Amino acid sequence: MSRIIAGAAGGNPLKSVPGDATRPTTDRVKEALFSRLESWDIISGARVLDLFAGSGALGLETASRGARQVTLVEKAPKAVAVCQQNAALVNKVLKNETVNVHRGSVDSVLDLYFDESTGQPRKTFDVIFMDPPYPLTEAELETTLAKAARILAEDATLVIERSSRSPEPSWPASIELIASKKYGETQLWFAEPVQAD
Repeated sequence: MSRIIAGAAGGNPLKSVPGDATRPTTDRVKEALFSRLESWDIISGARVLDLFAGSGALGLETASRGARQVTLVEKAPKAVAVCQQNAALVNKVLKNETVNVHRGSVDSVLDLYFDESTGQPRKTFDVIFMDPPYPLTEAELETTLAKAARILAEDATLVIERSSRSPEPSWPASIELIASKKYGETQLWFAEPVQAD
């Protein structure tokens, strides 16, 4: 049973997506991940995008810990339903519509946030989580990563969670790897926008 670890909604259980199409982030990995993000002081007041959200656990954790706005992106109908139930629970605890769920493919949602005609983002995010399904190819991940990089705020952090057997992602020129950590079967990569000199 997954749960919210800390913050206003800490201790509340989260519904899990039935079946084995999604793999929830373990509490151990989640605690380590959020310990690092909190030490960087980037969650409070953040605009958060949780891509390939599954049950929405990562985005919901940020909402509980003070994120200003959280969008969960998921396309699988069962996962969307679970995201909506979990978001409703956290919003109720927070007495605010902090979390919203966007049903659709990750790439199509990322395209919505970027204006191709001006080359500018329509909206930017301070934290983006990407926990892609294992079948996603490296080329597909590279495309999605390039789209996500375009909508990162200036001091944003992008976190990728993958199998520890997966190769390091190919980073677009606009973002750089700042840290990585392996936890058993899980590997986390942390990246941020390249700062202009």
